[in-house]
Amino acid sequence: MFSWLGTDDRRKKEPEVFQTVSEGLKKLYKTKLLPLEESYKFHEFHSPALEDADFDNKPMVLLVGQYSTGKTSFIRYLLEQDFPGMRIGPEPTTDSFIAVMHGDTEGVIPGNALVVDPKKPFRKLNAFGNAFLN
Repeated sequence: MFSWLGTDDRRKKEPEVFQTVSEGLKKLYKTKLLPLEESYKFHEFHSPALEDADFDNKPMVLLVGQYSTGKTSFIRYLLEQDFPGMRIGPEPTTDSFIAVMHGDTEGVIPGNALVVDPKKPFRKLNAFGNAFLN
């Protein structure tokens, strides 16, 4: 009755082993999904193709909320220290966004320099222009 289950040669092939999950996801995306996205021109009407940095970087958390509700104070509490670009005040200070990332040294990287770094997952923000990045 189910004789077709045992005759499929694709099932006998050894599975490919990857060192990390992100390496496996990257390979699957590039071999299976990306060709499909390109054939249907998915990148022209929805979102650009994923890059290596999208798979290789650590996950991110987006923290949003109304002004003066403690977003910066919450991040400061989690980090247990102040961070560059931090401003806390009773008046709205929502004129920009900040990406706090782990690194060997503290510093501030301007937005227009951050979007050209291929190792960072922010290249797609370039589409919003320099006014957004500065």
